[in-house]
Amino acid sequence: MSDAIKHECGLAFIRLRKPLAHYQERHGSALYGLTKLYLLMEKQHNRGQDGAGVATIKLDPPPGTAFIDRERSTAKNAIPLIFGKINQGISTAIAKQPEAATDAELLKQAAPFMGEVLLGHLRYATFGKDELENCHPRRRLSNWITRNLVVAGNFNMTNVDELFNLLVSIGQVPKERSDTMTVLEKIGHYLDMENERLRAIHHQLGYNDKQITAIIEEKLDVKSILQQSAIDFDGGYALAGLIGHGDAFVLRDPAGIRPAFWYADEDVVVAASERPAIQTAFRLTTDQVNELEPGCALIVKKDGSFAVERILEPLAKRACSFERIYFSRGSDADVYRERIALGRSVCPAILEAIDHDLENTVFSFIPNTAEVAAYGMLKELEDELDRVKEKRILELGPTPDPAKLRAIL
Repeated sequence: MSDAIKHECGLAFIRLRKPLAHYQERHGSALYGLTKLYLLMEKQHNRGQDGAGVATIKLDPPPGTAFIDRERSTAKNAIPLIFGKINQGISTAIAKQPEAATDAELLKQAAPFMGEVLLGHLRYATFGKDELENCHPRRRLSNWITRNLVVAGNFNMTNVDELFNLLVSIGQVPKERSDTMTVLEKIGHYLDMENERLRAIHHQLGYNDKQITAIIEEKLDVKSILQQSAIDFDGGYALAGLIGHGDAFVLRDPAGIRPAFWYADEDVVVAASERPAIQTAFRLTTDQVNELEPGCALIVKKDGSFAVERILEPLAKRACSFERIYFSRGSDADVYRERIALGRSVCPAILEAIDHDLENTVFSFIPNTAEVAAYGMLKELEDELDRVKEKRILELGPTPDPAKLRAIL
């Protein structure tokens, strides 16, 4: 292991499963995906104190048009700044083509960031420089649509030197040693190999190059690409990737060091670092949001179909304790229950410290985030008081004195 695990970033992924016109008709706006991405990121904004980034991919782009859009910022108000620029670009496009305001497909062609595959990242860096180039998402571009790769994640690889040397050993000359770039190029290498494998097979079957590109879009084996790439990864990671034609994935490390949650319905497939962010953005209950199991990947194909696939065998679960505490939210069901239990657990020590004198003790809490634990503490103290009352009432015998009974109650 070459480095300690230090990054605690945030991830937000949305795949729109239907044409933009559907969201304009059903939800009142073709910007539905961008609006939800903004909410997902804002609900995790405490993870983005050192910058943020957004990337989108448009499905089935006409040749000669941009289909990958990206905006990043290292400003303290990175999220509103990024979405302000995105909205400005869309407004400019509508000003040039007013009919695009009510025509979702025309807006997709005319404006940047009107893609069906969306990825957001929030950077909280305790390692690395606060420079724009260190902000995710990172891109690996190509004129071959199925070789384009966009990656973002909450990760820190502990064997960066080993991964770098593996890239060198296959003939690459990487331009930097960062864990982000080595991960991008490692996955990119096997993405290239999968493209070449499918192209060779279908050339032999008599298909021409244009036909083969369409076949690759359908048959690209994302699971195999991830299995070959991730076998050498050592560290904690929740990693998302977008492939140029529209396939996408979210991959979690086999020890479950980094958190990842997902949700899917007929309209969307969503993933994020925090369950409450998904719940709030999409108005869901706790049981509707799934934890992505360690060593698994949520894979979404271009046609909108999805599956959770086993990529690596799970290890003993070692969720990052710092991340669990520092980024925990009282609105998360598990965290709420843990804080209630924590408050209850401190009561024996409190009762001993005050010599069980509840009548002359004032209870409060600091800071505001301790409110739930304080509530748990008070519930346990109330239960203890009930037990004391019960004991004293029983000691009064079968015909208690009314004045003594009232005093106890």
